Amino acid sequence: MSRDPDDVNKLTESTYKNVMEQFNPGLRNLVNLGKNYEKSVAAMTLAGKAYFDAVSKIGENAAVSPVSRELGVVLMEISEVHKKVQLELEESFKRFHREIIIELERKTDMDVKYMTATFKRYQSEHKIRQDSLDKSHADLKKLRRKSQGKHSSKYEIKENEFLETITSRQTDMQKFIADGCREALLEEKRRFCFLVDKHCIFSYQMAAFHDKAKEMLSLKLPSWQDKCSDATKVPDTVMSMIEGLTTPVSMTSNSSPLVEHFDRSNSDSVVPPPAPSLKAQTSPLANMFSQELPRSPISPEAYSDQDSLDGNGLSRSTSVSSGMNMLKKLRVQTIFPHTAGNNETLLSFDDGEIITLLIQEERDGWLYGEMEKTGQRGWFPSSYCRPYSEPVITNMIEAPLHPLNVVDLPEQHVEGEEEEEEEQQPVLLPPPDYSDSSRKPSTPSPQNTDKRRCIKA
Repeated sequence: MSRDPDDVNKLTESTYKNVMEQFNPGLRNLVNLGKNYEKSVAAMTLAGKAYFDAVSKIGENAAVSPVSRELGVVLMEISEVHKKVQLELEESFKRFHREIIIELERKTDMDVKYMTATFKRYQSEHKIRQDSLDKSHADLKKLRRKSQGKHSSKYEIKENEFLETITSRQTDMQKFIADGCREALLEEKRRFCFLVDKHCIFSYQMAAFHDKAKEMLSLKLPSWQDKCSDATKVPDTVMSMIEGLTTPVSMTSNSSPLVEHFDRSNSDSVVPPPAPSLKAQTSPLANMFSQELPRSPISPEAYSDQDSLDGNGLSRSTSVSSGMNMLKKLRVQTIFPHTAGNNETLLSFDDGEIITLLIQEERDGWLYGEMEKTGQRGWFPSSYCRPYSEPVITNMIEAPLHPLNVVDLPEQHVEGEEEEEEEQQPVLLPPPDYSDSSRKPSTPSPQNTDKRRCIKA
């Protein structure tokens, strides 16, 4: 399709103007927007790092839980993988800044000068050629006016020369306009190609980033999802612990002699920590006196309803002696030192310490009690201690009851109680061989049974 040289010239000039007035300013705006894009991504990665640091912190808290430990590990892994993804994104945008933003900024500054000079040179050469062509046309017109009415043969040779010159200059002019138009269009295309090529490189980089991020996430995602697929699933270790706490403990005849001494009404109010999972260690000399320990210093009849409770639900000894509701706690005396180490649920003690039992069940050789001297509570091996003969008397109700008064009792009963109190002296520690053969428990007479229960209560 042929076009008029003036139209082609206008296309050339409009192409240069388009590059100078629209494309280059557009690149400058693109550079500014690219810098804002980088700032946004930097802010996003910073916020993402803070977010996944918080996810990791929550995972650390969950990792100490017996039931959520695996989920805590998953949260920490999710945090680490996403942090790596954020680092890859930062690297991609470093290349974006280096290969696109900086290049566009540099090219734009150089291109403004280059395109301005090129456009001016084209206009200047076009003007010179056009002026020369116009001058040839003007000379031809003058020659033709002179040749009118005169000897036309005389001016014919010159007119042919002018025509050849005009034709040559028109041909050159058309070639110049065509070359200038092609060059202008190519300059425009080169700039758009440069812009497209740079963003294709950036697109490849982003595709590589997404592929790598997908690979990192896809590698871990199935295992993460599997950990949270069943929220009702509890680890076997936790289930064993729960079942151990909910299983009732039956008292058998093979229980420790210390268990039979304990007051059952006191065990309901104590909630000890879980007993150690391993069986308690047995003292080296436990067998030397285990057969000689009395099975029960206090007979079961002392706790029966018929023998120990009066009509008001109070024990006879309590009603007669003081009018106070008394609670007997069994105490034991350590015969070997024991070291708890780093276990905070165990007790450390020396030999000769007094410990008040707080629960009645012996669990795998462990007893739970409170040291009288320090007030510390914990588990300790039952074979490291022996019953202590002096019980602790604890007042359960501060307000005194008045079913009976000591003054109302016969004089001989009060004197009998004083004699019994004198007899109940602290038992001396045995010799170092821990032999109990020299001491025999005295059998109380039937008529003094009620009195002794009152004093021991």
